[in-house]
Amino acid sequence: MSETNATRPPLHPWLVLAIAAVLPGMGQVLNQTPQRGLVMVFFLIFFAMTSFQLTTPEHSWLARHAGGVFMYGFMLIDAYRFAKIRHTFFHRGPSQPENKT
Repeated sequence: MSETNATRPPLHPWLVLAIAAVLPGMGQVLNQTPQRGLVMVFFLIFFAMTSFQLTTPEHSWLARHAGGVFMYGFMLIDAYRFAKIRHTFFHRGPSQPENKT
C-alpha cells in the first residue's frame, strides 16, 4: 500500500534548512509552497542586481550583493519556520475540540 502526501510526515526542519542553504528556494518547495519559493528566488536575484547596480567597484563583494544576501537569509528563516510549524502540527495530531458544559 502506497502512502499519500496527506499521511507522509513532513521533513525534519533541520533537514529543510540544510537543503535550503545549498539550494535557495528549495526549502519552500519542500514545504509544499513552490510558488512562494519561485517568487523568493526572483526577489533574491532582483535585490542582488539592484544593490550591485547602486554600488561602485570600490565596495566589498558583500556590500555589492547586500540585497541578495539579505533575501537569502530571509529565505532560510522562512523555510525553517514553516518546516517547524508543519512538523509540529503533524506530530501533535488532530486537535481535540473543547468540551463546553
